[in-house]
Amino acid sequence: MRITRPLVAAAIVTALAACSGAGGVDGTPGGSGVRDPYFPKAGNGGYDVGHYDLTLTYDPDAEHLTGSATITARATRELSAFNLDLKGLDVEKVAVEGRDARFNRAGQELTVRPADELDEGETFRVTVRYTGDPVTVTDPDGSEEGWLPTEDGAVGLGQPTGSMAWFPGSHHPSDKATYDLAVTVPEGLGAVSNGELTDEDTRDGRTTFTWHTAEPMSSHVVTVAVGEWKTDRYTTGDGLPVYTAVDPEQAGASRQVLGRIPEVVEWAEENFGPYPFSSTGAIVDRVEDAGYALETQNRPYFPGAPDTVLLVHELAHQWYGNSVSPVTWRDMWLNEGFATYAEWLWEEDEGGDTAQETFDALYDGTYYPDEDANASIWAFPPADPPDAARISASPVYQRGAMVLHKIRQTVGDEAFLDLLRGWAAAHRHGNADTEDFTAYVEKSEPDEDFTEIWEDWLYGEGRPESP
Repeated sequence: MRITRPLVAAAIVTALAACSGAGGVDGTPGGSGVRDPYFPKAGNGGYDVGHYDLTLTYDPDAEHLTGSATITARATRELSAFNLDLKGLDVEKVAVEGRDARFNRAGQELTVRPADELDEGETFRVTVRYTGDPVTVTDPDGSEEGWLPTEDGAVGLGQPTGSMAWFPGSHHPSDKATYDLAVTVPEGLGAVSNGELTDEDTRDGRTTFTWHTAEPMSSHVVTVAVGEWKTDRYTTGDGLPVYTAVDPEQAGASRQVLGRIPEVVEWAEENFGPYPFSSTGAIVDRVEDAGYALETQNRPYFPGAPDTVLLVHELAHQWYGNSVSPVTWRDMWLNEGFATYAEWLWEEDEGGDTAQETFDALYDGTYYPDEDANASIWAFPPADPPDAARISASPVYQRGAMVLHKIRQTVGDEAFLDLLRGWAAAHRHGNADTEDFTAYVEKSEPDEDFTEIWEDWLYGEGRPESP
C-alpha cells in the first residue's frame, strides 16, 4: 500500500477487512477472495485458517494424487457458506464438523454450504476428500508452479498461487497456518516437505512420510518434493536441526555449498536476529525439474546445485518473506528487496564488492553486461509493480535493495542493522506491508527525513536524478 496515496491505501485496507468478515451481515456467505490487487480471487473471506492436516497419496507413474484435507478455522462472521481455493482435481466429499456439506465448483472456487450456519468466533473443521491428476499452473509472467511432474516424482511449488493445485485452502499470504502433512509414495522414493519429519513408515510396498510445521506458514511456501533423495540430518553448533534432501545426480555438486548452511545461518542471525523457525536445510532437485529456486519454508528448493550467494538469498527469505510475510502481493519487494540486499551484505563481508559498489554499478548502468537489463531496473517503482506479470521483475529485487541501501546511507551501519533486526522481530510469524515498513523506519529514526527516499526510490517513476 502506498503511503503517498492514502485514499488508495485506505480503500485496500477496507476491502481486505470486508473480505475477512468485518461488519458483515449475519448468516451471509464468506468472500471468494481477499481482493488482492493482483490476484483478487486468492484467499477467502469470512474465516481465518489455523491448521491444515493433509493426507496425500501420489502415484508418479500415473501422475495421480489422492488427498484428504482437514482444515481447522475460525469464523470471523456468521457464515451460511464459505469458499476454498482449489484448482483442478475432483472433489468426492466435503464435511463440516463431521456432517456432510453441500458444495459446488466454479473455476478455482470450491463453495461449501455446511448443514448448520457457523457462528462468528466459532472454530470449525472442514474435511475435503479429493482425487485426480494435479495441474501445472502458468503464472502471468510465464513461469510454472503448482504440481510439477519430474523424472522420478513431482514437486509442489506454490508462489504465488500454485498450492491450490494440490490442496484446498485459503491460498493467500495473509492467512497463515500450521501444518501436518503425510505423503504416501511407492517404496524407494522419498517425500520431503516443510518443518520436521516426525515419522517414516513402510507397508505393503509404500512409504508414508509425516511432516509437522509448528510455526505459521503461508501456503505459497509450502512444498512437497517426491523423488529419489540422498538425505542428511545433523544439527548446527547451536543445536538447530538441519535436513537436506538432494537428488543423487546433484549430490557431488551440492556437497560443498550445502555444507555452508550452518555458517550462513549463523551469519544471518548476526545480521537479522534469531532464526525464526525450528529447523533449516535445503532441497536440491535436478536442473530440469523447475525453472527457479524458491524460499520454501524451513528448506528452500533449488533446481540443481546452488551457489553460495543463491543459498544466502533463499535462507534470508526465512526472515523476510516467510516469517515476515506480505499483506498483499504488491508488497513483494519486502521479500525480494531484503533477500537481494542480504546478498550484497554477504559479498561485502566475504571480501567481495561492497554494498555501495553494487549500488553504484546498478545506478551507473554497469552492473549487467546487457544494456536492456540495466535499463529494466528503472521500469517501475519497487512498491508498485504495474501488473501481476511483474511482481518478480528486476525493480522488485534490485531497486528494492537500493531502497534499503539508501536507508543505510541515511542512518549509518549500526542503526541500519538495528532496523533489519527490529523489523524481523516486530512482525515475526506475521504479515506486514510497505506502509508498515515506512512507518517502522520513521518511528525508529525520528530525527531523520526519509521523504526523498520514499518519493524518489520507493514510489518514484524512473531513475532518480542523483544516487
